[in-house]
Amino acid sequence: MEKRAVIGISTGLITDDGGIFPGYRRIYVNEDYINAILAAGGVPVMIPMNGDRAALSAVVDKLDALLITGGDDIDPIYYGEEPHRGLGRIVPERDSYDFTLYELARERHLPILGVCRGFQLINVAEGGSLYQDLGERSGEVLKHSQGHSPRVATHSVAVKAGSRLAEILGVTSHRVNSFHHQTVKKVGEPFAEVATAPDGVVEAVELPGDDFLIAVQWHPEMLESVDPVMRKLWQAFIAAGQRHQTAKN
Repeated sequence: MEKRAVIGISTGLITDDGGIFPGYRRIYVNEDYINAILAAGGVPVMIPMNGDRAALSAVVDKLDALLITGGDDIDPIYYGEEPHRGLGRIVPERDSYDFTLYELARERHLPILGVCRGFQLINVAEGGSLYQDLGERSGEVLKHSQGHSPRVATHSVAVKAGSRLAEILGVTSHRVNSFHHQTVKKVGEPFAEVATAPDGVVEAVELPGDDFLIAVQWHPEMLESVDPVMRKLWQAFIAAGQRHQTAKN
């Protein structure tokens, strides 16, 4: 019987505002990521946020793929900028942790999926940059931080024909959900821009020629239970992890 692919999930940090432990720090991940991986046949493993590179390396050695999740803004120091007025909360510990995870996964040629902040982090790691706030872009800008249910798609994206993402999704246009105020300014040179919103905001990139290194600005984990197209993305990600597992064994 074929073993199920083990998918590492990056985690975030929250601090209790009240309750019986005000100021208490908790490492967490949103449940939808877990459910999406399970539904596609993978085994989700949360990787606790920490600064121990050797420990993270030991964990990544056991993975078949890596998911880099959403969360806080990335410190603009990583792309050579000072903080602008529109910058949101940054968590330096998480930045260091996520960049380390990505580097370790790339060294091992793991399949990688980036979501929202994960998309932005991957782009920055590969030499790209960000608009620290969508208000810095010129021209008309759509509403990219929706005030609706996570499972409601609110704007369309055009997916580049012939791209790996289009091959996986089986469409070249689709509606997605949207929860971000930052976006890609310069695409990291190894990557190809493969999806855009009607206002020109970059919505997805991929590494040409790679089995699976794809990053998306929307939240496919929140749509997996209601959108068969998004379900295909998770199925393809887990299948890539399965191929990696077979190849290394």
